[in-house]
Amino acid sequence: MTARMGSQVMNINLCRTRFPDLPNCFPPAWFKISYLRLCAFSRNHATEAIQKPENAALLSNLSVLGVDIKMAQKRQPGVFRKVATNEEGVAEFLKSKGANRKTIASIISRYPRAITRSYHHLEERWQLWRSIFKTDSEVISVIGRSPESYFRSSDNGNFEKNINFFCSLGLTSKDLHRILTTAPRAFSNSLELNKQMVKLLQDLGVSLGDENPDAFAKRIMTKNAYILIRSTKRIKTNVDFFTEALKPSNSELIKLLQGQGAEVLDLSTDYMKRNFKNISDQLYSLGCTTEEVQKFFLDYPPAFYASFEKLSNKIDCLLESQISIKQLLKKPRILEFSAMNLKNRIKELERVGYDFTKHGVTILDSSRRRFEAKLGKLIEEY
Repeated sequence: MTARMGSQVMNINLCRTRFPDLPNCFPPAWFKISYLRLCAFSRNHATEAIQKPENAALLSNLSVLGVDIKMAQKRQPGVFRKVATNEEGVAEFLKSKGANRKTIASIISRYPRAITRSYHHLEERWQLWRSIFKTDSEVISVIGRSPESYFRSSDNGNFEKNINFFCSLGLTSKDLHRILTTAPRAFSNSLELNKQMVKLLQDLGVSLGDENPDAFAKRIMTKNAYILIRSTKRIKTNVDFFTEALKPSNSELIKLLQGQGAEVLDLSTDYMKRNFKNISDQLYSLGCTTEEVQKFFLDYPPAFYASFEKLSNKIDCLLESQISIKQLLKKPRILEFSAMNLKNRIKELERVGYDFTKHGVTILDSSRRRFEAKLGKLIEEY
């Protein structure tokens, strides 16, 4: 078919050359379409011709290891056409470090490319991880949760450079442990990528007038390690959103970003905007001013990511118990408790005649032990 199409195109071109007065039965567009079809047909057939079949021995070995073949094929099909792999070596390596059969099978099922790594590479990377973690079981725990973080990169030198870079920022072993546990991919980032993120945070600190931009960046990273696996564009967009929506002073924005605000800095901007609008609309409907709404979010950043439905139910629950919206705005942290918890506490306080208007809502914002101790005293006085 390919040869026939090519022949037809060549013959028509030849006729045009020999007989220039030939009627224009074949417009230029026809030649272009025919040529593109010919190229596409040839490319597809060439790909089919050179595509290797799946490695039957590999499939057999993985089945013996208990790997979910269908899951692995769906995730990284190219691995199954490789002639040389190291599935048995990888399984033996992980087993020697304390991983059980189920964990090993799960790791390979979710990240089949792991079986392309050599024993030397795996051992070298293990020593780097063990320079941060105290035990083999901690490493296995993280790999079991995120196989990609350990097997994705083959550049152990880059991993070591990231460790040295983070240490140069003043991050402690405890900090590195937290980052590698919560956002292990940060160490697989290119060194340049991590430097870009740190510079963004440092420059942000400078623009806000922070006296120590290095410490400013460090505090944000240790508050939320996920920032290191997000793009600088997302972080900048979120900071711009906070600035536009909340109109904070520089000192207020510094406080927000180094506190609970850091915990939402890596989230989707669109998601936070929806939450901000929904909750703001509810607060406005309850008589709050723009300044009060802005202060609410500055004092309670979890409102940016909390489920709007659940948060709305908690607010309604408090208002139904004769707690005013003004009282809630002064103590927004009581929203961190579940609606059921709040209802139970309010019910117990009502039994002893507690007056929220007179005594305030601070009692709701306390640990279970402190709440029960205060409740006990109220019962004695009642």
